[in-house]
Amino acid sequence: MEKISNVIMRPLERSIYLKPYTMHFTQNGQEKSWDLLGVHDSVAIIIYNITRNVLVLVKQFRPAVYLGSINIEDRKLDCPIDIVKYPPENGITIELCAGIVDKTLSLAEIAKEEVLEECGYDVPLNALQFINQYRSGVGTSASIQTAFYCEVTDDMKVSHGGGTNDELIETVEMSVDEIRKYVTQKGVVVNSPPSFLFGIYWFLLNKCSKL
Repeated sequence: MEKISNVIMRPLERSIYLKPYTMHFTQNGQEKSWDLLGVHDSVAIIIYNITRNVLVLVKQFRPAVYLGSINIEDRKLDCPIDIVKYPPENGITIELCAGIVDKTLSLAEIAKEEVLEECGYDVPLNALQFINQYRSGVGTSASIQTAFYCEVTDDMKVSHGGGTNDELIETVEMSVDEIRKYVTQKGVVVNSPPSFLFGIYWFLLNKCSKL
């Protein structure tokens, strides 16, 4: 996964996932503008394996996270990024199983598909517990993410997962103690998105004491 090379920054090219906009508006008599991105809504699933008492998470390389680790003066367009100075593992994140809403299916059906594709568990629809919906990236996109929770067993594991052909995703398992330590790290940036932290704290608050 960390075998990343030939990293080059270029201006935005044609994208099927991102639609850039600039919104112009007047607020309290002052003319303003704000750059925005139109993106797909998404689902995220907290998965707990009750056979071995571990949370099932995913690990993947996120270019945006990698970019965030690079000093601004080294982000020159059409110039190779120094991967010795900036190791690609800086862009590796731990996240909840998740995926975009790009099909004419219910949110639960999309969540079920993502659990199977990314983590290899075939879960029944009625095993997916709706948690909440919230805005993601309020400064740029404000897309809606829908969070679910499900419990799985080893018997539900039907494949290694890993995502679709154009993805490179690894499954990560963490005990409750391990996840507590991970989300309470001090002095380091937790390489996980806010939705991950929301999901983990929801699990610790609502499920951990009942398992």
